[in-house]
Amino acid sequence: MGVSIRLTRGGAKKKPFYRIVALDSRTKRDGAYLEKIGHYNPCTDPAEIVIDHEKLEKWIKNGAQCSETVASLVKKVKK
Repeated sequence: MGVSIRLTRGGAKKKPFYRIVALDSRTKRDGAYLEKIGHYNPCTDPAEIVIDHEKLEKWIKNGAQCSETVASLVKKVKK
């Protein structure tokens, strides 16, 4: 089982809200996840990004791969 760290979409039509989660790479976009790592709200100004770095590091050490979008969000938070 390959674990990936990616976004799942929530919220209403035209008002997206995303959770940053660790899940099996074969799971659908909004399928069941293993653990919630944080969230991202692009509708606020500036965009709200909250990431639990301890959980993120734990999953990366266990072999999880971040999606390109999640990797860019992590870089934004570390600045």
